[in-house]
Amino acid sequence: MSQKKYLVEKRNVLNEIISREFTLQELRLFSIYLARINAREVSTRVVRFPLEWFYEIMDLKRVKICYLKAVTRDLLTKVVQVPTVNGGYNQFTLFKRCKIDKDDSGAWFFEIDASDDGLQLMFKYKRDYFYYELWNVLNLESTNQFRMYEVLKQYEYKKERIISVDELKALLGISRKEYPRWNNFRARVLNSCQAALEAKTDISFTYEVYKRGGRGGKIESLRFRITKNDNYVNQLNLEELLGTKVIEDIKQEPLDASCLDFITESLTNADKQAILQAAEEDIEVVRKIYEIAKNQNVDSLVGFLIGMIKKDKFGEVSEPISRKKQNKFANFTSTREYNFDELERLETEQLIAATSDKLDWAHLEQTQLV
Repeated sequence: MSQKKYLVEKRNVLNEIISREFTLQELRLFSIYLARINAREVSTRVVRFPLEWFYEIMDLKRVKICYLKAVTRDLLTKVVQVPTVNGGYNQFTLFKRCKIDKDDSGAWFFEIDASDDGLQLMFKYKRDYFYYELWNVLNLESTNQFRMYEVLKQYEYKKERIISVDELKALLGISRKEYPRWNNFRARVLNSCQAALEAKTDISFTYEVYKRGGRGGKIESLRFRITKNDNYVNQLNLEELLGTKVIEDIKQEPLDASCLDFITESLTNADKQAILQAAEEDIEVVRKIYEIAKNQNVDSLVGFLIGMIKKDKFGEVSEPISRKKQNKFANFTSTREYNFDELERLETEQLIAATSDKLDWAHLEQTQLV
């Protein structure tokens, strides 16, 4: 496969509303989608590539169709909120359809189509956008690194960006309550991203405290100085990322759910299979998340476990913290058979509830579509 230069074009407004809903793998897939379309031609909205590419992009190891359904369903639940001129907002998903099937030659493929509402963010714009070569983000190892690159790349032409700590957290997908101590935020986010971008991308940055406020001199804003970087280690191109992995025919064998007997609540076999699928049959991950669930106030044990397992896969779950909260599912006795549509509804409800307090409304109200 010959090397090809893929260019990602992204509207500024789209770059400023990407939220914590996106995992690293989903951000990677979205950038590859933007690199494969022609932003001047809406007719290129449907992107198709071999299924093995999808597996490599999403870091998938399993090939069972039930798990694939869960992954693609998550892609279709990615909601963005765009402010309106009158102070309201327009809320919609970025994609409307994912398809996995065989073509006429018998080869498996993955196909994705932008939503009609999402077209305004990805096509037919003439200004207020930036671009970068795709290789810059393919080798980044966390959502913080990925988003920091895009947040600063947008302002590379200005060579600096002054931004409040709260706004930066929102753009990186970090809630305001995370990293309350400056030293932790500096070490785990700022310095980590600084080292990653220096080693793997075409920009580098330094930062300094720009403004302090309050009685204790709390750090409120930062100044980033952005420079071109020629010292990166290597360019990981799309061909190197995808490799030559061969995908076998997708299988649909049921999983043995008896290994989850340590869950004392009454769950159906379908419940347990769905949990195992989310964990890619890693029992220890399920056990860890279940221990966390015991100390949480949740309405749906199944939905909570699946959602937290997905977060754990991308390093977004900390070790259990002991909390004295009433466990709502202590006497869970439902024998309801969950299907994937029901699980999607439960996950979506939890996602909306979890992210509703993370939106930077002050920033959104100042941002308008062009």
